[in-house]
Amino acid sequence: MNKAVRKAVIAGNWKMNKTRPEAKELIEAIKPLVADAGCEVICCVPFTNLETALEATKGSNVKVGAENCHFEKSGAFTGEISADMLAEMGVEYVVLGHSERRQYFGETDETVNKRLKAALGAGLKPILCVGEMLADRENGITAELVAMQTKIALKGVSADEMKNIIIAYEPVWAIGTGKTATAEQANEVCALIRATLASLYGEAVAEATTIQYGGSMNAKNAEELLAQPDVDGGLIGGASLKAPDFATIVKAATNG
Repeated sequence: MNKAVRKAVIAGNWKMNKTRPEAKELIEAIKPLVADAGCEVICCVPFTNLETALEATKGSNVKVGAENCHFEKSGAFTGEISADMLAEMGVEYVVLGHSERRQYFGETDETVNKRLKAALGAGLKPILCVGEMLADRENGITAELVAMQTKIALKGVSADEMKNIIIAYEPVWAIGTGKTATAEQANEVCALIRATLASLYGEAVAEATTIQYGGSMNAKNAEELLAQPDVDGGLIGGASLKAPDFATIVKAATNG
């Protein structure tokens, strides 16, 4: 991490886990453990837990994020939530383009771009996810694919708007599988994303953008991953549901 030029961010992605009482209990356990964090700490929770999370984090350094939003302001989109709805609640961050949304719910690079612009328009801070499938890596097209995802997702996004965007590199083959990219592999692709940003916006914007790693980062491997120069934090899945593990990762980012 290079904290001199960009912010370190640890964001928990709870996915479809925790009832409201369970969410309150987990956040209350997390808060004292991360109170002195030297990085941004975010809990991205299911829609049903947002109000609970916002109330539980009041007065603390823990921020709240949603796990997705729709690209239209309102309309006949049964089951969807707009960016304006999230912003009105007081939500600050939103995860967009997660591989599970792409894999199971038909989201594409183009719809991710529309969601990203809607989120920015509502004043939210997107955590934009990009990453390759195992077949892509085995076929040697990781660089091309991740660069393409990044470019399409950011189409029409200004250099000034990049100040509010975090990018999370999440190799799909390392999510929920127990497999993790080596620290060197993670840094290589994060550096590639940064180079792509430089080609779009210039070196200053690229150097100022926080790029997380999001493939099975946990309490045991966080320190090594976060020691890499282009890994600026983590988008944490399973480990974010365990307060001590999540706090260990936050500590690694604080000390890194």
